[in-house]
Amino acid sequence: MPDATLPTGAFSWDVPPDFNFARDVVDPLAAEDRRGLLFVDAAGTQHDYTFAQIADGTRRWAAVLRDAGVRKGDRVVVVLPKVPDWLLCMVAALRIGAVAVPSAEQLRAKDLLYRANHSGATTVVAQAANAAEFDAMRDDAATVRTWLLAGGERAGWIAIDPLLERATPWEGEATHADDPAFIVYTSGTTKDPKGVVHAVSWTWAIRTQAESWFDVKRDDLVWCVAGTGWAKSLWNVLLGPWSCGAPVVLHEGGFVPEERMNMIRDLGVTVLCQAPTEYRLEAKLSDLGERWKLPRLRHCVSAGEPLNPEVIEVWRKAFGITILDGYGQTENTLIVANLVGQTVRPGSMGKPTPGHEVAVLDEDGNVCAAGEVGDIALRADDPSLYKGYYKNDEETKATRRGPWHITGDRAQVDDDGYYWFVGRSDDVISSGAYRIGPFEVESALLEHPAVLESAVVGSPDADRGNIVKAFVVLRPGHEGGAALVKELQEHCKRVTAPYKYPREIEFVAELPKTRSGKIRRVELRQAELRKKGATAASGFV
Repeated sequence: MPDATLPTGAFSWDVPPDFNFARDVVDPLAAEDRRGLLFVDAAGTQHDYTFAQIADGTRRWAAVLRDAGVRKGDRVVVVLPKVPDWLLCMVAALRIGAVAVPSAEQLRAKDLLYRANHSGATTVVAQAANAAEFDAMRDDAATVRTWLLAGGERAGWIAIDPLLERATPWEGEATHADDPAFIVYTSGTTKDPKGVVHAVSWTWAIRTQAESWFDVKRDDLVWCVAGTGWAKSLWNVLLGPWSCGAPVVLHEGGFVPEERMNMIRDLGVTVLCQAPTEYRLEAKLSDLGERWKLPRLRHCVSAGEPLNPEVIEVWRKAFGITILDGYGQTENTLIVANLVGQTVRPGSMGKPTPGHEVAVLDEDGNVCAAGEVGDIALRADDPSLYKGYYKNDEETKATRRGPWHITGDRAQVDDDGYYWFVGRSDDVISSGAYRIGPFEVESALLEHPAVLESAVVGSPDADRGNIVKAFVVLRPGHEGGAALVKELQEHCKRVTAPYKYPREIEFVAELPKTRSGKIRRVELRQAELRKKGATAASGFV
């Protein structure tokens, strides 16, 4: 494995032609008598698993899947909660060369049917709690032959728990770097979700971000709190930390800010990855640094959407740790980030991570000048880049601009090579002669003590094309009204450029979000279009 701490220019990829994460990462760790997983169940009880137990468990899962008819290349829809079986099943799929289709627990029958039929899945692996949703769609799941159930028994399903107990562990099949490993479905907005195909080479390339951004060492205890249906969970819960030989935390429960802080302290977490929303809500807790002492915590990162500078500063003052923001997508991996040893410029995405050739391009594929807003692009031959959208060559081609993959996000680069996020291509607001990124306005609003969360979109306007509109969730003890609207507007004018202030502010109880916690600005924009009777030609880009 190349040294991931080298600058990008000195880095060269050397992907092994025959790689298997189970055989080449997990199995060698099994020779070491040490913890590989700390699982905290819904009741708060802790369970330790050694790497030897993990390797044995993945071999048993592999044997059960094989005996159930799963073969190399078969697609397997996996809907399991944050429990050890999820990790074991996913590694077992890699072990035998099957193509896992990880899917979130919250998905309903319609969503599950789409993923099963679109991927051509032959097998479903679910937990008892999810079985009813599958039963509601199984008559229409044309290609699924086998239904495997963990954690219980149910008519029409094969109970997997007793099979695991008596299974003879199996080593699996040889796999090649170009073999498909995962189909991860993106969160759909206005179209059906797209199936992002990742090859075995992607499971190898993840190690670079674990080393250079996550800064994982063998003696760390790593906690990434992503759900099991998302690419982020594959990056930072499974592939990255174990590639570096470090144990991970898996918590079955949900997010409660005070409980999360207690667990970080009590479990002795040393490396933490949380969603921006979680950091924001924790930063709002009173006396954060006084109530929680975290002597073992040494490194924190965040990804999913930009983290506001004021939250980074609150965390730094409380614990002496600067949260390193990072940027990546389901289609790739972490391609821009604030890295260990690099000067952090609050609010910046950082710089391209080792091995990734990244640029900001104009519409003609030319690299933009410093300060010019353009499309974030990644060289299309990057081994961490997806192989394409499953059964959707048209959408795959639409992401290409010459030798580049276009991410759909926009940014600008300063004179020193730092990237600054502007927004999704369809999030950027054209208002009069100005182009305004929602993130900078949201960050300004979050600096106000009354604001808990905010989302900013363009709202159609006859004179300006669009005006900046903010949807604001208030902290307890604050009430919305004309006076607070004026106060927030004046606050934004002071904190950011005056032309960016929200001309309209609407107070709401909650913001629409994807299952992975990202704000769905598209819903807010569409609501504004309906309300104001605007046409599609409303100035959005």
